[in-house]
Amino acid sequence: MSFFTYNGLKSSDFGLHIESKNIFSAPAFDLSFQAIPGRNGDLLIPNNRFANVPVSYTVFVARRNVQSLADTLRAVKDWLYTQPDRYHPITDSYDPDFTRYGVIKEGLDIEEQLNRLGLFTVTFSCKPFRYSREGEASVALAASGNILHNPFPFASRPYIRLDGSGSGALTVQAAGENHTWAFSDIDSYVEVDSEQMNFYKSTQLKNHTVTGNGFPLLYPGDNVLSFSGGITGFTVTPRWCCL
Repeated sequence: MSFFTYNGLKSSDFGLHIESKNIFSAPAFDLSFQAIPGRNGDLLIPNNRFANVPVSYTVFVARRNVQSLADTLRAVKDWLYTQPDRYHPITDSYDPDFTRYGVIKEGLDIEEQLNRLGLFTVTFSCKPFRYSREGEASVALAASGNILHNPFPFASRPYIRLDGSGSGALTVQAAGENHTWAFSDIDSYVEVDSEQMNFYKSTQLKNHTVTGNGFPLLYPGDNVLSFSGGITGFTVTPRWCCL
């Protein structure tokens, strides 16, 4: 049975059958066009980001009587609208190697469609990228100079845990890229979350102990990760992504 998962539960857990889907659309690139008097063509002003993308599933549920159908639909609403103020992982049986992150965007027009055998559409507003399941696995690197290969054409924003003590440096080198971050006051470990844009240890922020430009990215192709000083090793969750 085909299914999608959201916030830890499967659509099939509620007896929902997927009739149609819109899951492979690409997001719009955030770009402005500026007309310049006397100049042919518009000036492109990129905002260097992709917008969210809608992902939808049209589903139906069949029950023997109206009361059973009403009970199921109430459970579905409880499921979909739990924690509607944050993104949740979304997976499905059609694209099993990737995860999206989204939140339900619109209301469910169920009552109006009860006469259509419980047919309705669930629409999520999803972050633009799909994340590879392979990229969600942590990779332990005990030696400096290890290579991580990004198989997709977009830079990923990894989670990194650096182990060690005192002061040290982390360098990421890729084609045309060379970036270094210096760490001080490392006490056992420090965490780097480039998606959340924070340096921290557990619940303690460590941004003030780090110098460097921005946050580490893993670029398309080979990335050489090197460390020095009091850093003894690190673990990387690369978060490979694509559209």
